Amino acid sequence: MRQTWRWFGPADIIDMAALPQVGVEGVVSALHHILPGAVWTQEDIKKRQREIAHPNTGPTGITWEVVESLPVSETIKTKGPDYHAHIEAYRESMRNLAACGLEVICYNFMPVLDWTRTDLAKKMPHGGTAMHFDVVDFAAFDLFILERPAAQAEFSAETIAEAKARFDGLDDIQKRMLQNNIVAGLPGANDNWSLEDVRGHLASYDAISADQLRANLVDFLNEVTPLAEELGLRLCCHPDDPPFPLLGLPRIMSTEEDYAKICAAVDSPASGITYCTGSLGVDPAFDPVRFVERLGDRIHFAHLRNTTRLAPYDGDKSSFYEDLHLNGDTNMVATIRALMAEEAKRKAQGRSDWQIPMRPDHGQDLLYDLQQGGQPGYPLLGRMRGLAELRGVMAACAS
Repeated sequence: MRQTWRWFGPADIIDMAALPQVGVEGVVSALHHILPGAVWTQEDIKKRQREIAHPNTGPTGITWEVVESLPVSETIKTKGPDYHAHIEAYRESMRNLAACGLEVICYNFMPVLDWTRTDLAKKMPHGGTAMHFDVVDFAAFDLFILERPAAQAEFSAETIAEAKARFDGLDDIQKRMLQNNIVAGLPGANDNWSLEDVRGHLASYDAISADQLRANLVDFLNEVTPLAEELGLRLCCHPDDPPFPLLGLPRIMSTEEDYAKICAAVDSPASGITYCTGSLGVDPAFDPVRFVERLGDRIHFAHLRNTTRLAPYDGDKSSFYEDLHLNGDTNMVATIRALMAEEAKRKAQGRSDWQIPMRPDHGQDLLYDLQQGGQPGYPLLGRMRGLAELRGVMAACAS
C-alpha cells in the first residue's frame, strides 16, 4: 500500500520538511480555510501542492496524493436552499483538483459533527494519552448541558442516572471542557460553536430520517459521479465516527451493509469507500476481512487505526478509545493481508489504481507529543510508531 500522512497545511505543528525522515511516500491534505460550499480554485490547490513539495527548506520529494476532505456542505446533506449552487461549486472544485493532477477525493456524509469524542487526551497506563468516547460523559452533555428534550428517550434509565451523578460532580471548567471536546468535530470547523449554534444545526435535521439522508447521499453522488468518471477521479466516503446515532441525528454509513447499499445504488468505480478500520471497528459486528472480500474493489483509500470497545454500553452505543495500531478490537494483520490481496487482484486485472493509499490514523500522544499540544489524534511520534508497525506488517505479508 502507498504510505501517506495527513498534513493540515502551514499551520500544522509538524514541519512538512521533516516528513521524509518519517518514510512518508505521499501527503493527504485539504484546504481547511475554505468554507464548505465554496469553490477550491486552481490557484489555492497549486499553492498547497507547492507547500508540500517545496517548503522553504527545499524539495521534499513528496506530493499531495489524497484530498481529505473536499467537504460536503450541510446544504447538500439536507437539500436545503442553494442546493444546486453548492452542487455546482463542488463540481467546479472537482474540475480544478483534476486539472492539478489529484485523483482521490475523500468526503463524509455525517450530519453536523464529524468525529465525536468526550476526552481528547485520556491518560493511558503507559503514560501517553489517547482520544476517548465515554457513553456516560456524552449523555451528561446531551441531557444536562445541551438539554436536548428528545435525549431522555435515547438513553437507558441507568445511563441517565449515572450521567446525572457525573454532571453534578463537574465544575464549570470541566463542563466547558466536555462541551468543547464534543463539538470539536472537523479541525477548526466547530470549536467555536455555542450551545445555541449546536441546537440550531440539529434542528435542521428534525424532518430528515436515515432513509431520507441516504436518498440525499445517492442524489449527491448521482450529481457528481458522472463528472468524476469523466475526469478520472475516485470519490470515497468515510464512515460515521462513531458508527451509531448521536444527538438524534441519522447515521447512514456505519456498517458494511450501509456501504453495500450505496455501492449498489451508485454502481460506478468512481464512487467508492474510505475504509476506516477505527470507525467501523467500534461496531462489534464489524469483520474487516469480510468487508474487503465483499467490497474491496471499491476501496480507494484506507485509514488504518484501531479502537478498543469498553464499558459502559447503552444499547448500540459503546464507550471506546483510540488504541495503538496493532492493539484494539480489529485484527490489523488480517486486515492488511486482505487489502494486499485486493491490490494483487487489481494488479492482475491491469487496474491503474491497484495500489491503495493508506495512512496511519489517530495516533496516541507519546513522549515528545505530550508537550506539543498539536491537533488531537495527529501527533508526530504516535503516528510514526503506528506507521512503523503497519509498515512492518506489510513487509511481513509481502514476504
